Amino acid sequence: MSMVEERRAVLARADVSRETADRLDRYVALLEQWQAKTNLVAEATLPHVWSRHIADSLQFQPLFPEARRWVDIGSGGGFPGLVSAILLAGRDGADVSLIESNAKKCAFLRTVARELRLPVTVHMKRIEDCADVMAQAEAVSARALASLDLLCGMVSRRISPQVPCFFAKGRNHGEEIVDASAHWRFTVTSHASQVEDGAAVLELRDIAPRS
Repeated sequence: MSMVEERRAVLARADVSRETADRLDRYVALLEQWQAKTNLVAEATLPHVWSRHIADSLQFQPLFPEARRWVDIGSGGGFPGLVSAILLAGRDGADVSLIESNAKKCAFLRTVARELRLPVTVHMKRIEDCADVMAQAEAVSARALASLDLLCGMVSRRISPQVPCFFAKGRNHGEEIVDASAHWRFTVTSHASQVEDGAAVLELRDIAPRS
């Protein structure tokens, strides 16, 4: 399937507004432009950016639509944080904080946010140095960042217990839940991926260390 066909299929399934579709198009164009000089996504996935990255990222914000203040950790090329910001653009109180320690990636994130007029704040810091940012979160997201065990450590004690964390995971997410449960207590809801069979977006709440 060509990129044009993949774009058409993703947008039809997501049923987004024309303005949102236009912003997604501009985001993809900027990603392709910057990818030539900055490694934002795996090179092999670039021709399938719509089916691999955009479609996957469009799943997050609708899982908790009442949240206006999102914190995306390890934002990289902006998936899912920038996509969530695109979906929230124009809504009162919307604020998506992107936490990324790489300077070049932060420059890209800021460029997209500025050109698309998104409700985004980019924090060029390590996650452990962003407790003040995370304390304001109404929802947290992460994609392709770390194991569930490590993700729990990144957010524990930095967010309110009732704040949901949405972590994209592959087909082995059941094993990751078991591994993380050895060190952490949490409640988990598994939302089946709309993109990859067997994958899921895991919703964790009440994360606390076992010891």
